[in-house]
Amino acid sequence: MQYVDRGVRFFILFLKWAPGLTALFLGPIAYGYQLDGRAMEAQGIQENQWSQQDKNLDKRLSQLEEKFGKKPNIVYILADNIGWGETGAYGGGKVRGTPTPNLDTMAAQGMKLLSHYSEPSCTPTRLALLTGRHPVRTGVDIVLWPGQTQGLAPEEVTIAELLSKAGYHTAMFGKWHVGDLAEHAPERQGFDYAYYGLYNGAIYSWVNMEPHYQADTIDGNGFFHDFPGTFKDYENKYGIKIRGHFEGIKGKGRTEVASIHATSMPEMERESITRIKQFVKEKANSEQPFFVYWASYAQQMAASPKEFREGKDKDRANPQSAQLAQHDEYVKQLLDTLKEQGIAENTLVVWVSDNGPMYAFYPNGGYSWLRGGKGEVYEGGVRTPGMAVWPGMISAGQDPDDLVSVTDLYATAARIAGASQYIPTDRVIDGIDQTALFLDGEDNGRRDYIFHYSGNRLAAVRMENMKLHILPGTAGGLPIWRSTTSPGIRQRNLVQCIPSYGLSLRSSS
Repeated sequence: MQYVDRGVRFFILFLKWAPGLTALFLGPIAYGYQLDGRAMEAQGIQENQWSQQDKNLDKRLSQLEEKFGKKPNIVYILADNIGWGETGAYGGGKVRGTPTPNLDTMAAQGMKLLSHYSEPSCTPTRLALLTGRHPVRTGVDIVLWPGQTQGLAPEEVTIAELLSKAGYHTAMFGKWHVGDLAEHAPERQGFDYAYYGLYNGAIYSWVNMEPHYQADTIDGNGFFHDFPGTFKDYENKYGIKIRGHFEGIKGKGRTEVASIHATSMPEMERESITRIKQFVKEKANSEQPFFVYWASYAQQMAASPKEFREGKDKDRANPQSAQLAQHDEYVKQLLDTLKEQGIAENTLVVWVSDNGPMYAFYPNGGYSWLRGGKGEVYEGGVRTPGMAVWPGMISAGQDPDDLVSVTDLYATAARIAGASQYIPTDRVIDGIDQTALFLDGEDNGRRDYIFHYSGNRLAAVRMENMKLHILPGTAGGLPIWRSTTSPGIRQRNLVQCIPSYGLSLRSSS
């Protein structure tokens, strides 16, 4: 019962630190912007140690800038639906039926994050990365579908806007999925250039479903049985026009360059990597650094890229397997381009997954060694693979267990780019600067807690090696809890308290 006792004490501390309860009453910290209550408290406790460490980090970054004549380039790759255990570096790869040699090499040549956390689903994670804030603060805490008018508010200050102010070229490629309207678009949210689709991968599957259900003999899998009919019928019935791929340019708006019928998802990926490599080559010798945000569509439910299928049967039953192989190859092409252009040593590349796997489409889809999947705040839904490579700055062969949130990528990029002064001070920023972890290694992370939201409800909290799951329902006005530290304990009031490494395994209760 020791975990139960610790859980009660932890719950009291959580009330003290929870977002919105303390941060709004505290002023900006030394960095000049507001963090939540727990981060502010940690900053005060560690002020002297972190201050000296920051001076050393600034010295290293200054030496790098002097060598290359500009700030470092930054590339963020957001993978889709790839679980903790899907790639070879996390115990999957060839074992799972899809070798991932290039992602595994990336992990070996840099830092493999063992405790990276995303939001539980795709739109919320994208918003968290772009704004450094939990989506519950930004007003969009759901997965968006065509026709919805919600989206990334113009009042939010994105990572691209910060880096633009610091003199960066900025570009976005792939799955935008944070709003359909023009005001939500990447070229209106700080990106100089963007090549993107508005929706998630379901739309590509809708395209595939029309001939699938019209065929005399059904061949293959029907992933989305809610297919709305032809897109023209859909538009006539609901007033929602399904759009294709856009090219956006800051100050000039966007142009639809391909219909959803004309370009499959694998083709979208091919076109994205082609344009990414072109952008890198164009900006490699610029006096200004660049920022690339590549939100890959790979691992969504759609067509299978034939040239990446494995085995004699070409694995027709599992297009996600081929998509992961395609993505693995394209990551290699990007990293090779950085090397060919002589800028790898001046480029931070971070790769993370947006949430855990979608088990709803079994036997297709990904996998996690951890309990839970996409849409859940159990470890398998939010604890995802992540890695960072930066030759000469991030030492190879590291696998730190330090906690990292996808929101941290915002503050970290700002620090490395010299753009922290542009982070807004009139709102709480959930992201924490993790430059010290990247450059100094394990045990130098500056986060010892993670808040997990399910929609607009705080559903779990991890603090160091303990995790609380707050379950829906009431019991005399209190949330529901249960303890799973040992079998047979009945459901009780308050919260669920588990060791983060115990219940994580899928074989647990």
